[in-house]
Amino acid sequence: MSAAPIRPGAEAIAAKGWFSAHKWLLLRRCSQIGILLLFLVGPWFGLWIVKGNLSFSYTLNTLPLADPYVLLQSLAAGHMPEKLALIGVAIVVAFYLLVGGRTYCSWVCPVNLVTDLANWLRVRLGLKGGAHVSRQVRYWVLGMTFVAAAVSGTIAWEMVNPVTMTHRGLIFGAGLAWTVLLAVFLLDLFVMRHGWCGRLCPVGAFYSLIGKFALLRVKLPARAACNDCMDCFAVCPEQQVIRPALKAIGGTPPLILEANCTNCGRCIDVCSKDVFTFGTRFGSPENASPPGQRVN
Repeated sequence: MSAAPIRPGAEAIAAKGWFSAHKWLLLRRCSQIGILLLFLVGPWFGLWIVKGNLSFSYTLNTLPLADPYVLLQSLAAGHMPEKLALIGVAIVVAFYLLVGGRTYCSWVCPVNLVTDLANWLRVRLGLKGGAHVSRQVRYWVLGMTFVAAAVSGTIAWEMVNPVTMTHRGLIFGAGLAWTVLLAVFLLDLFVMRHGWCGRLCPVGAFYSLIGKFALLRVKLPARAACNDCMDCFAVCPEQQVIRPALKAIGGTPPLILEANCTNCGRCIDVCSKDVFTFGTRFGSPENASPPGQRVN
């Protein structure tokens, strides 16, 4: 009998303990669930800390936040936004220009909880393979949502957006919302690994464009220490972003600059050699020679 495969992160757990090997994952879950609860304690318990949803919200009746993707769809549909919405959009865009657009996907979006659960089950059930869809398809879907808005004169995508529907389902009860979420879950579990977030979701595609030049990045200060265990590739939802920085392909510095990095921090968690860390896009980390190259 062959030995059971070692799960990604096992070496990190042995080297630095369970909590250190799950630190960023736990913080992400606290962020995602905490943000969701801020929206729900109002309609559930009458405690209105945040009013609205992720499309537009008021925090403490003072801070407006608005989704720039929804605003652009509104413009495509021929509707002019109010001044308050423009202020909310400016605040959100400024924030994600700092921390990275797809940070939204891993630290805010409630649907990520569903897709991560599907991937967790997929690994434990040993499901392999599946359909292949180019990661560029999400940008075509993004473009189609603007076309749909222009043709229909409505923000058509928001009718079926799983993020929006999650809020509806939690507030108003079961219905089409849960059907859509179930479809996303089954897609990621049985059809494609990270199929929704990594290949189809136009929201993630849009936020990747916002965060292309973001300040916050994953750095590789100990790139030379990599032992090719592949744990970072196994847990990364956007595996294609790791290799250039890790292997210095084309002279790439030890810095993940790809716009589709979600800054989820899982590569930092599962690396027993502490190759990865969060930092800024400026400055060159020390001890960052590619694997196999001697550091002077």
